[in-house]
Amino acid sequence: MSLELFKCRWGILATGGIARVFTKDLLIDPALRGGSDVKHVVAAAASSTSVDRARAFLKEIGAPDANAYGTYEELVADPSVDIIYVATPHSHHFQNCLLALNANKPTICEKPFTVNAAQTKILVDIARKKRLFLMEAVWTRYLPISIELRSLVRSRRIGEVRRVIADLSLAQGNSNLDSHRMVNPDLAGGALLDLGLYPLTWVYQILYHTLPEAEKKAPVVTGTISKYERTGVDADNVVVATFPRSIGIATSSIRVATDPGARGSVAVKIQGTEGEIQVAHPAYRPQSYTIIPNDKNSKPETRQIPVPVGYGMYWEADTAARCLRDGKLESDIMPLDESILIMEAMDKVREIGDFRYPEKIESTDY
Repeated sequence: MSLELFKCRWGILATGGIARVFTKDLLIDPALRGGSDVKHVVAAAASSTSVDRARAFLKEIGAPDANAYGTYEELVADPSVDIIYVATPHSHHFQNCLLALNANKPTICEKPFTVNAAQTKILVDIARKKRLFLMEAVWTRYLPISIELRSLVRSRRIGEVRRVIADLSLAQGNSNLDSHRMVNPDLAGGALLDLGLYPLTWVYQILYHTLPEAEKKAPVVTGTISKYERTGVDADNVVVATFPRSIGIATSSIRVATDPGARGSVAVKIQGTEGEIQVAHPAYRPQSYTIIPNDKNSKPETRQIPVPVGYGMYWEADTAARCLRDGKLESDIMPLDESILIMEAMDKVREIGDFRYPEKIESTDY
């Protein structure tokens, strides 16, 4: 007997590029990715610029009859919305999530959750006190390839994993870069929060998340950054996380590339006592991996796990919908305490590198 579809009604807070990608994925027929027990509906969208921009966004993504608003306050007050997706720049995540949670709306927020761990902790505390679902939308965690690799690690397919090395670097060049949000401190720009969270995702989902609860312990974190000369945000960074029995190294840059010339470079190395798993670039959406045993007589095994349609953001949306359906307040795949740990790691590296955003961005006071 098939399950009745659970309908999840979304409110999209902001109408920029990532909002378009996420929302178009929401509206893809679940049957095209193997079927699903949830159905996504775009109930409303809001632009802080104008209601006309919200209407244009809804028409573009294929939901012209959804409610359009010119303020975020109107969106979070809409009774037809079950859950809010926050898609604003990093600098505004904290205040926008606060707005949604204070309106008693379950919320998922595009990565990174906030600018610093103090802001994330406030959101988590409010959500828990109000018993509202809250999740950081780190879509990589929900990809089938990530789920499969975590399973392989738990089953000790390559023995005990002792090290993860992960990189996401996208060479930006210098043409008009000064005007890009990536290097704008007022929008919480920089390589670490924008790109670096993906390598950190691999470090934590392999070396921390796969452990039994009793064995999980926050790592000792150190690292370094170099700054973008003209705006002061980080252009390159290295994060080193030392766990009790393993070490993770996460790097990112806007000056150099993980995969120059798109030649099929390795983005992640998961190294165990009996071999390693090499995960193909890009770290945010890899579609293949190769197991390389230590035994020279054993052949490497490559497995392709392509995203079947769209970008693959619907898997995180499916999880959020199921959590709402089942009365869960957070996702087992991206627990809130783990989001805090990763924010703390980025805080630590920025502290070591003497890099702070303007106080209005770092502030917990709104």
